[in-house]
Amino acid sequence: MTSERLIVPPPLRTADLTMSDGAVIRLRQYGRADGRRLALSHGNGLAIDAYLPFWLPLADVFDLVLFDVRNHGENPLHDPAAHNWDRFARDMAEVAAGIDAAFGQKPTVGVFHSLSAVAALLQAVNERSPWSALALFDPPLYPPHGHPLQALEQADMDDRTRRARRRPQRYDSPEHFAAQLRRGPAFSGWVAGAHLLFAESTLKPVAGGGWVLRNPRELEAHVYESNVDPTIWPRLGSVACPLILIGADPAHPSATPPAAGCKAIHDEYGVDYVMIPDTTHFLQIEKPEACRRALEDFIARIGLR
Repeated sequence: MTSERLIVPPPLRTADLTMSDGAVIRLRQYGRADGRRLALSHGNGLAIDAYLPFWLPLADVFDLVLFDVRNHGENPLHDPAAHNWDRFARDMAEVAAGIDAAFGQKPTVGVFHSLSAVAALLQAVNERSPWSALALFDPPLYPPHGHPLQALEQADMDDRTRRARRRPQRYDSPEHFAAQLRRGPAFSGWVAGAHLLFAESTLKPVAGGGWVLRNPRELEAHVYESNVDPTIWPRLGSVACPLILIGADPAHPSATPPAAGCKAIHDEYGVDYVMIPDTTHFLQIEKPEACRRALEDFIARIGLR
């Protein structure tokens, strides 16, 4: 167990966006306002603050705008019926427009992991992407029917759905939750301090004592259960902006299907791809420096100004 504590610094500016259905998504700006802009978001049940080891050093060079997916992190809870993939995709376009309105218009790279990465792709294959480029970390895309990876992805989504529904309703403290995480083999590769940061970012205190999940377990389970769209994968060639998949290591002992899926998409459709060795689905928290290097190399190659 480590005593190191990771502290999320206060943002330079914030802006609360109201989506077209009334949900509120808070933007937080960090870094250099005159730098190239990155918009960052997170995976299911998580919060972008938990990715601090990855994004904070980027603030030395870039203009960062962080946001949580609806019903996650700093956002107030909204209608559970609107917690679905179509709405996540629509939010992407509305958030992109809101970023320009709040902080000034400029080219923006969407840097998204898991849930937010799939949402960005769902939006991009159905409409023109609002982002100048997309750097997507280990998106759990559902393979097309008949693909050899589909059964593995379905089994993984089923397992995650079951585990989400079994999550405790209440925790004694963030420290208690962090101790549980440290005992899990799948979280053993995280950098020092990340377990407590994760707990603090995904829990909130409640009246009467104790802590509850910011993203309720029923909503987390629903997202896993409904992540079964086989049409996104074969349409990735239609994404008009530069795109890279930054994937986990398929050979890792704790590898999950998205790692193999990213490589398969690269092999089958020629989508730009980098694999980060010795990482799992939480690659940005395990190897943040290597993930930043892959992102920065991509931005340099596309020549974003």
